Parts: sequence; structure tokens; C-alpha cells
Amino acid sequence: MNIQKYVAFVKVVELGSFTKAAQSLDYTQSGISRMINDLETEWGVSLFERGRAGINLTSDGLKLLPQLKRICNEHDILMTQIEDLHDIKTGMIRIGTFSSVATHWLPNMIRIFKKDYPKIDFELLLGDYTEIESWILNGRVDFGFVRLPSKPDLDTIFVEQDRLLVVMPLNHPLANCEKFPINDLLSSPFMLLEKGAKAEISEIFEMHQISPQVNFTTWDDYAIMSMVENGLGISILPELILKRIPHKIIAKELEFPAFRNIGIATRDQKSLSLASKEFLEYLSYRNIE
Repeated sequence: MNIQKYVAFVKVVELGSFTKAAQSLDYTQSGISRMINDLETEWGVSLFERGRAGINLTSDGLKLLPQLKRICNEHDILMTQIEDLHDIKTGMIRIGTFSSVATHWLPNMIRIFKKDYPKIDFELLLGDYTEIESWILNGRVDFGFVRLPSKPDLDTIFVEQDRLLVVMPLNHPLANCEKFPINDLLSSPFMLLEKGAKAEISEIFEMHQISPQVNFTTWDDYAIMSMVENGLGISILPELILKRIPHKIIAKELEFPAFRNIGIATRDQKSLSLASKEFLEYLSYRNIE
């Protein structure tokens, strides 16, 4: 089947090696090479440049890669839906998520779900809001956790409102304040939790017309906590990521409370696999008391 050749091509690109792709897909290396050669012969193009240093995609291969990835993803979705016609005893649930949800919600949900459906497997892709929305739209994941509102062409479900808190080192002058004054965000170096598209923290700055001195920008919550702990500045982080943290930092609510709305997004809720629909019924188990 051509789909097997497409999968082989995508896997070779992902792993950068015919040998690794063969091991991953349980083929021989010669079998993978034959499938790639078949595609090149059938299409009359060269997909890979082969040299001593390894393999690289040709310009033709690079142009074809996105469509072949989509075909493979759509085939996975088709197979999942066919399995759903029988039962949900086996299968794969692919979830796009950001670190706080992956750390504090999904482990308990998956643990309890696996008691009921032990043969369902999971694949988690961690990214920022924009990446997760893209993965949902191109079929890379079945659904994803996103900040609401999200792109209008996604189906969304509101899950929970998450407070945004100022985090500071233990010896910060305002460590004992009841609520952190907005204007005092200007008095210390600021560690910004963002990557790519503008997120909720920049929106706080715009709303109150302030411009903190941003010394560091990342999408890694724990990197920011470590830097704050070491006295390099302050930041604003979601309350969800601040649960059960190992870092010695203080979190305070802003004088003007700020929030992010967390939701579930899908391309089309009706087309979700039965396994994914069933897993979403376990959202009530997300918080461990």
C-alpha cells in the first residue's frame, strides 16, 4: 500500500536515518530503501540526497513533506475511527498541551483512565498556544488544551479559569504585601513567560499601560522559577504551574486580579474518536486534592 511508503518516508525524515526508520517501523533497512525508491520512481523525483554525512531532503522532498504528513495523520484518524466502530479497548489518544496542564492535570486523568482502559496509549506534545492550535488544525493531535479565546475555526470547551500571580524571591521588598501593586512590576528586572505569539502577560502590560524591563523571555515555566529563586528578577506565572513546586519563591495576587481561561479545542467535536471523547469525561479527575 502507498500509505506504508508514505509513513516510511515521513519516519525517515523524522529520524534522519533509513536504519532508525526501519527499526521504528519494524522493517529491514532494505525494505525502507525499496519503498523510498518506489516513490521516487513512481513520481519521477529525487526525495533524498545521500552522502557520507547521511541523508538530506531534496527541494522536491521538502515540498512534498507537509502533504505526506497530513496524509499519514489523516490515515491515523481513519484507522482510529474504524477501531471505534468496534470498541475503545485499544487505540492512541494524541494530546497537545502546555507544561502546567501536562504536569498537574494529565497525570491523574491518565492514571484513572488507564484503570478502565489499560490498552489505550497516549502521546503528549508540549508546545505554546499557537503551536497547539496548529497541531489541532493539521491533525497532528486529536485535541489540545489551549487558552481561550482561541482560533475561531476550532471547537472549544471551557474548562477552568486560572489566576495569574506575581512570583518573586523570598527576600523581595514586597514579599509581605497582601497584593502586588501593578506599578511595582517596573521596579525589578522581569522574566517574561512567552514564546512566539503574544500571550496573556503582555496583555496585562498593555491593559495597564506599563513597560517592565524584560531581561529574559522563555516558554519554560521552571526556568523562570529558578531564575526568580536566584534573585534575577520577578515574573508573572499561572497559578496552576505553581502547585507543588520545589523552588523557594513567593507568589502574590496582583492588585488588579488577572486570569487566563483554559479550554479544550478540537477541529470538530463530532469527529473525535470514541476514546478521546471518553477521556474528556475524566476532566473532573484533573485536580488532585
